[in-house]
Amino acid sequence: MAIVQDWLPPTRENYETLVFIWQFLYPILGSMQWVIKWYGMGKTSVRSPLNIPGRIAWMTMEAPGFLTLVYIMNTLPQQHGIHDLPWQNRVLGGLFVIHYLNRAILFPLMQPSMAPIHVAVWAMAVGFQLCNATCLGSWLSAYGVVTEAGWTAQSPLPQFAFGLALFYVGLAGNWFHDEELREIRRKEQRRQDRLRAESGAGGAPAVEKHYEIPQAGLFKYMLYPHYLLEWIEWLGFWVAAGWSCTPARAFLVNEMTAMLPRAVNGKKWYVDKFGPEKINKKWAVIPGVW
Repeated sequence: MAIVQDWLPPTRENYETLVFIWQFLYPILGSMQWVIKWYGMGKTSVRSPLNIPGRIAWMTMEAPGFLTLVYIMNTLPQQHGIHDLPWQNRVLGGLFVIHYLNRAILFPLMQPSMAPIHVAVWAMAVGFQLCNATCLGSWLSAYGVVTEAGWTAQSPLPQFAFGLALFYVGLAGNWFHDEELREIRRKEQRRQDRLRAESGAGGAPAVEKHYEIPQAGLFKYMLYPHYLLEWIEWLGFWVAAGWSCTPARAFLVNEMTAMLPRAVNGKKWYVDKFGPEKINKKWAVIPGVW
């Protein structure tokens, strides 16, 4: 049963319309961050009656992605008479789910604190997730490669394995650097708890808006290595899916066009807050380039 007739899951014609939007319109929206400095979450978030509590907003804007992909991969094949998808399709779908189970569920639960997220940012993120998951899920379910012979031509086993390796390198590195950012908040929480215990005050307030310059791992060289590693992750996904997988390529491009201006603007924020001498020669996100 379709959730939205002809759109979720989509007909082939509507799938092609969504892929066009995903390829050409979403990068324009992401690139607008070069000229719009405000970003309604994180370092530049502001108090607003339209803000949503951080954890609730994050979970509800990230979860639609993997839920949509799982739904499409369990409904669209039957509509096209496909009874058994190749293992490659299932592996790629599984990688997507693994990533977003972490991002949507574990990530917000593990954060010591999360800034509120403006409803406009939340809505754009939901749209991003739905479009991405519908395009990728439809390609994996019916409109891409759906036979073993097709995969031999699309992404031979060595290429597929190399793509998986890239994906897991990016995933592990992304997790490591996210944990370093969490540890900064935890360390500040422990410091506050110790001070309160020494002063005899009760309670343990949450750490809010505490920032330091992280130093572990690739943070020694750049300020946003977790962004770079997420790009490597989805580059690996595209390699494994094959160079002609338009939704995978568009996903990587959309990630980069949305996150690159955020990292460059974020470096300016760090310089303003801590001073150029503290930032030293750190790059924003791409060593030797930006």
